[in-house]
Amino acid sequence: MKAVPVDQRAKIYALVQKGYPTRAVAKKTKVSQSTVVKICKGFTSRRTLKPKPRPGRPRFFSGYQENNLVRYITSGKCSTAVDIEKKLRTEENIDASSSTIRRALSRHGLRARAKRKKPYLSKKHRQMRLTWAKKHRNWSIEDWKKVIWSDESKFQIFGSDGRKYCWKYDGEPLKNTHVKPTVKYGGGSIMVWGCFAWDSIGDLVRINGRMDAELYRQILSEDLIRTIDYYGWDKSNIVFQHDNDKKHTSALVRRWLTENEVPVLDWPSQSPDLNPIEHLWSQVDRQLRALPTKISSEDVLWESIEEVWNDIDPEFLKKLVATMPERVNDVIRAKGGYTRW
Repeated sequence: MKAVPVDQRAKIYALVQKGYPTRAVAKKTKVSQSTVVKICKGFTSRRTLKPKPRPGRPRFFSGYQENNLVRYITSGKCSTAVDIEKKLRTEENIDASSSTIRRALSRHGLRARAKRKKPYLSKKHRQMRLTWAKKHRNWSIEDWKKVIWSDESKFQIFGSDGRKYCWKYDGEPLKNTHVKPTVKYGGGSIMVWGCFAWDSIGDLVRINGRMDAELYRQILSEDLIRTIDYYGWDKSNIVFQHDNDKKHTSALVRRWLTENEVPVLDWPSQSPDLNPIEHLWSQVDRQLRALPTKISSEDVLWESIEEVWNDIDPEFLKKLVATMPERVNDVIRAKGGYTRW
């Protein structure tokens, strides 16, 4: 906030001395009532109307300009400080560095974050998601308890944990702590299929080779049915969920589901944020990274995934399913767009 000029301070103090209430003085001079009080107290204690010297360099932007910077970000006109820097230079003839802009945005509570990867949502996708969410907005937790969630996921030995950082001196020789080991060809990976329900982990399947409609039908006929039989679930009281992948919606799979009387939950395309099993996969991945033993082969990786999968806490599964009403409402609030999940 800019300091009140000395001549305006003198006017404020004179009005107070004449007996005007501080509120009336504030309204007349267009400053806050607290500012009027501070000016009068400052003169009483320091016998001067000059403001106290402010330490440091004055801010580059005024409060109004900083609010404009925030609007550039929140309105979607700009995504980064560099975008704003270019916009200010070309459109407003203001030469401000991106660092100055970042500090200004930080003062308003904005923080730089890596963009999260999300599936592309077309207008049609958004409409389908919104329609689906409105259809299921009144589903209770008891309704969601009946759903068997399923999906495939890929796990890698190395290379799936992203960029890592370290601190070192300039010219310092590389140490073990400065290196992220890699394996040629990425170290190997495996694809798995799994399912779960309210408080129960279902079968986990290692997929060898390419997953096609026939292999998927085989997984359903063996592993899905085995899971249903193991827990004694009544088919008429469950709903099976899978996404709209081509192998899931193939004629072969749809015919099998119909013949075996397995009810299927209708599902909008491009909606992994609505499937709680995505968070289950993330939990498995985190626990794999926390294991004390080194995973050095695909077979060891599979054994480790099985171990983690079978040890998943049922309470964690319940918490995942219990988020479904929130997920549905978030899609409605976003009008079918992206959500935090």
